[in-house]
Amino acid sequence: MKDMLLEIMYVLCGLVAIITAVYAIKDHEHPSAKITALFWTLLGIVFIFGKYIPGSASGIILVAMALLAATKKVTFGSLKNSDEKFRQEKAKAIQNRLFIPALAIGVVAFLVAQFVPSLGALVGLGFAAVIATVLGVIFTKATASELAYDGSRLLQQVGPSSILPQLLAALGALFTAAGVGEVISGGIGSVITDNSKLLAVIAYCAGMTIFTMIMGNAFAAFAVITAGIGVPFVMSQGADPAIAGALALTAGYCGTLLTPMAANFNIVPAAVLETRNPYRVIIAQAPIALSLWVTHVALMYFLAF
Repeated sequence: MKDMLLEIMYVLCGLVAIITAVYAIKDHEHPSAKITALFWTLLGIVFIFGKYIPGSASGIILVAMALLAATKKVTFGSLKNSDEKFRQEKAKAIQNRLFIPALAIGVVAFLVAQFVPSLGALVGLGFAAVIATVLGVIFTKATASELAYDGSRLLQQVGPSSILPQLLAALGALFTAAGVGEVISGGIGSVITDNSKLLAVIAYCAGMTIFTMIMGNAFAAFAVITAGIGVPFVMSQGADPAIAGALALTAGYCGTLLTPMAANFNIVPAAVLETRNPYRVIIAQAPIALSLWVTHVALMYFLAF
């Protein structure tokens, strides 16, 4: 049941990508319509048929997508947002009900995880997204064509950055399997030679933050850094694994606030808000991230031991 529902969610994601490709190829004012359409078509194929095609074929498709993105021609076309007057009128009519679909995503995902844990987090999130979409249509009275148009416009606006979370999560599993944690452990062991708890904690938190900045995902970094630094240098000295692990994970999210690799947190909002500086969100978050990192080091040192 879970696998079938998850497959349905993947197919829906693929259909969104295919619709985006259709809008791109039909956009006669698009500066690079064919390349943009090809990129979203390939993404749609991976989502819809990924279960049925060989892994090597999926890898070739991902490499092709990376090459297309590297040309910087997977761009936003001429799809326009509705005019300002119309949006203001809609905002006055809908008011705060507009936030209900957004809040529904978190609420529904939580309820599924709480009461039907066998379905898994991804299925719960998929259900939440579908319900939020239905609520959005109800409140805005949008048509199916408007839903498809705006979905395509937003996905084109975000661009290839939208697939970074999936790629980085896969990279984390690859690094773990390749034994990167052991390499990191050997390097840290040559620096921390006096069994200093403070140095071990600093190394653990710093490793989580830096690796998260590289990978854009604290969950992906957690397995690698905990195996390479947390277990051999922090927990081996008597640190409570639950406390140290929890604080290490959130220390990693200090890195999330500082990296463009966390595209869904830092680059996507800048693209949607159309800020002049694409790193405006990161700049605003940097002081908070650094102060939180210092706090994490102190908390782990005093609470975990």
